Amino acid sequence: MAPRHQPYSVLQKPSKSMWLLMTRLLVVVNCIQTTSSESTHLIGLGSYDITGPAADVNMMGYANVEQIASGIHFRLRARTFIVSQPEEKSVVFVNLDACMASQLVTIKVIERLKARYGDLYTEKNVAISGIHTHAGPGGYLQYVVYIITSLGFVQQSFDALVNGIERSIMQAHDNLRPGSVFINKGDLLDASINRSPSAYLNNPEQERRNYEYDTDKEMTLLKFIDNEWGPIGSFNWFATHGTSMSRTNSLISGDNKGAAARFMEDWFNTNNKQFQTQSLIHKVPRRISNIIPDFHQHRKELMEIASSFGSLPGRSVTRDLSVAKRVRSRFRKAEKPGFVSAFCQTNCGDVSPNVLGAFCIDTGLPCDFNQSTCNGKNELCYGRGPGYVKKLCGAYRYPDEFESTRIIGERQFKKAVELLESASEKLNGKVDYRHTYVDFSNVSVGNNKTCPAAMGFAFAAGTTDGPGAFDFKQGDDQGNAFWKLVGGLLKKPDEEQINCQDPKPILIDTGEMHDPYDWAPAILPIQILQIGQLVILSVPGEFTTMAGRRLREAVKEVLAQEFDTNNLHVVIAGLTNTYSQYVTTFEEYQIQRYEGASTLYGPHTLNAYIQEFKKLAMSLITDQKVEPGPNPPDLLDNQISLLTPVILDATPFGSRFGDCKTDVPSGSVFSKGDVVTATFWSACPRNDLMTEGTFALVEILKNEEEWEPVYDDDDWCVKFIWSRPSKLSTRSYASIEWVVPDVARSGVYRITHFGASKSLFGSVNHFSGSSTAFAVT
Repeated sequence: MAPRHQPYSVLQKPSKSMWLLMTRLLVVVNCIQTTSSESTHLIGLGSYDITGPAADVNMMGYANVEQIASGIHFRLRARTFIVSQPEEKSVVFVNLDACMASQLVTIKVIERLKARYGDLYTEKNVAISGIHTHAGPGGYLQYVVYIITSLGFVQQSFDALVNGIERSIMQAHDNLRPGSVFINKGDLLDASINRSPSAYLNNPEQERRNYEYDTDKEMTLLKFIDNEWGPIGSFNWFATHGTSMSRTNSLISGDNKGAAARFMEDWFNTNNKQFQTQSLIHKVPRRISNIIPDFHQHRKELMEIASSFGSLPGRSVTRDLSVAKRVRSRFRKAEKPGFVSAFCQTNCGDVSPNVLGAFCIDTGLPCDFNQSTCNGKNELCYGRGPGYVKKLCGAYRYPDEFESTRIIGERQFKKAVELLESASEKLNGKVDYRHTYVDFSNVSVGNNKTCPAAMGFAFAAGTTDGPGAFDFKQGDDQGNAFWKLVGGLLKKPDEEQINCQDPKPILIDTGEMHDPYDWAPAILPIQILQIGQLVILSVPGEFTTMAGRRLREAVKEVLAQEFDTNNLHVVIAGLTNTYSQYVTTFEEYQIQRYEGASTLYGPHTLNAYIQEFKKLAMSLITDQKVEPGPNPPDLLDNQISLLTPVILDATPFGSRFGDCKTDVPSGSVFSKGDVVTATFWSACPRNDLMTEGTFALVEILKNEEEWEPVYDDDDWCVKFIWSRPSKLSTRSYASIEWVVPDVARSGVYRITHFGASKSLFGSVNHFSGSSTAFAVT
């Protein structure tokens, strides 16, 4: 396929810029292959679908009970790299298009890996990290407080993650080959702001003077080069929240980091085919099809061809057809894995992608600086993403969140391409790791200690990315009698806990609540992965900007005994292996913004992390073993699920699953930028998640009767939107929207829907249906 940029056919003469770009690529690849021939590592990458249930399930992140999944913006994936020294040690890093890692998911993945590979991959050298999208299905964590809004545990969400992570690791393992890893860094200035600046300013002025910005602007990227195949992937870490999509969005989405990953993987596939006519750094890559011959240039001819293809009624199909029709499966070659690009999360705790700032939705004025309120109410204060202005000017047809997600994703993508192209520092040296479990409910740190987990009043206030409700406010270090009474009905904290958490007023004493099972984690994993001069700190939470800086610097001080600090790279991998909410500095904790109120283990939490990570770092450079620590609980058998199963799907009398409910009008002709919509009688997407398949497909006519897949539900320009006429209805329908890309080739297209229905007897039957054909000029 040709890229979706300016059309380029084999009949066109390449421009001078095209020849220069092709020459540049050949030079880069030749240099890469020459350098990588000296590699001493084995590298392997993998990727697998973890989208999960696209209906009925509450989304994880905003804790909004009304945010229920009802379709797909684009699919979610687990992306893995493995770096190994032959006959020595290996490290595995998995990046999830999910809100965060889960202790239970990690436990079950490790169990599977041990059964498959023995002691090769264990909890010690496997890191599983979430990007923090707030637009993925929830219900996969094991502690009560994180699954209340999802009506308890959701088996499908859990299984999609465990299966997808295992499969992505298996792919990476099977792809292990001699290769090299290169590292590069650079600043990205316009993709993040600090959403709690009043707390940041409470850090010592002398410390703040060491940094130019109040968020970390540096992106760190790894480039993976196979000795024979050349570039096979990239992973990078950059701090910005996965909250470009709002708390009212109901479409599954990888948010800005998932979008960046999709853009970059498509960019590489396009770049690799040498079809582009301008640098893709300046535009999000899009694919187009070149299967319609150039002589189909005339509107009349296209209309005549399209008019001969009516809608295809619903029919029974096999599930494999959905998988076979996936567009990106055509990128892959049997002898070579696809390019894998991951945009990982780091210390994003107080970092927002809504870079225009926070404003009151009633007045348009900036929110209160200290509490992020409007006339005393937090519900009116919202952060604005970069798409907001375009929406106001009428230049964009979709809500702000989609455009903001695209822009922040594109900015990360552009920086990653820049770093990929210029990366020249090779990671050399040993591969190693350290891991231990620590009971953070009672860690002694000098004369202080941590506390059992508890959430403060400002936790319920939410943030400018997603405000809370009622009369809660950020910056509340007092609380009020009414909500203390309500929280006390669940568990009234004793005096010791109150004093330990001070100045946090305790709203919910989660760490001391154990019915029907644990409400919050106590035993947490901490981990260090080493690849030469790169050290990755796996942390099970969201560190704020300054908290992350302090942890990195403390670890660097220890490693300086072994490494040249000018050649040492330390990155934090946030939300890794399990989830325990936030970590602020001691000074930020005093302000009790949302992040401080969500720092579970009290004001000395960060110092406890620093102390324990310094121990790991010391053991790494002295080659000493580390005590494994207490095992976290496996609460799978304790889980409760209140989510209603799918009982039956039905269609109106005279209709079949896959029939068009609202068809594309016959004889339709669309132009670039138009929205084409077809609605089908459908069934609940929970009947089959279509893993590595698709619910939505745009096809182009290849010849007289053969249709070629062009776009699917993993494309930015396609939305799969599912709904019921009423909550308890057995009927449902799927609307598929396709925004015709600006550079789509003229031709004849149709929209196809795949699904699976459940009969009264419990059998699942797959179906598909297609719209009437239409022309694009």
